[in-house]
Amino acid sequence: MNSLHILAIPGSLRTRSFNRSIAKYIASLSLQDASVEVFELNDIPPFNADIEKDLPQSVKLLKEKLKSADAVLICTPEYNYSIPGVLKNAIDWGTRPGGDNSWSGKPVAIMGASTGRFGTARAQYHLRQILVTLNMYALNRPEVMITEAPKKFDAEGNITDEETRKRIGDLLDALIRWTRALKQGGVTG
Repeated sequence: MNSLHILAIPGSLRTRSFNRSIAKYIASLSLQDASVEVFELNDIPPFNADIEKDLPQSVKLLKEKLKSADAVLICTPEYNYSIPGVLKNAIDWGTRPGGDNSWSGKPVAIMGASTGRFGTARAQYHLRQILVTLNMYALNRPEVMITEAPKKFDAEGNITDEETRKRIGDLLDALIRWTRALKQGGVTG
């Protein structure tokens, strides 16, 4: 069985972001049949249609990484009931220039952590609406919405909560199965 390559994208630029910590945790796991690469959005400039015919190098790299990935995993915080602008910006760049949607056809899973009690639920549901337009195949279950994150991570960003690690592992396993099913054309409910 060929090993899958999953591109994990933290939707935050903050150095000590819980969502960055999740992506790095997943990338550190020894998976039997998949590898995870974290792609940071720090160098992606604000979208500007005036320069989309001569894409910035950071955008070219994003598009290359998306196209070569077997699946995408987005770890998003929630800002004002939605996804962060930096994540939306990367999504927009990934669809440009017109007719070159690097997100299209990719299996995708979403997870997120927040300091509040809703655990990024609103951001994740909003992101799901966007994924439809991108022609991505979103994994529906399990949902991972990590609430009250400061209680589940230590000061270095390590996940200290066993149940949280289990839920993340379950989602990752489901994404791997989902990706394999899509690749084999055998998607079932």
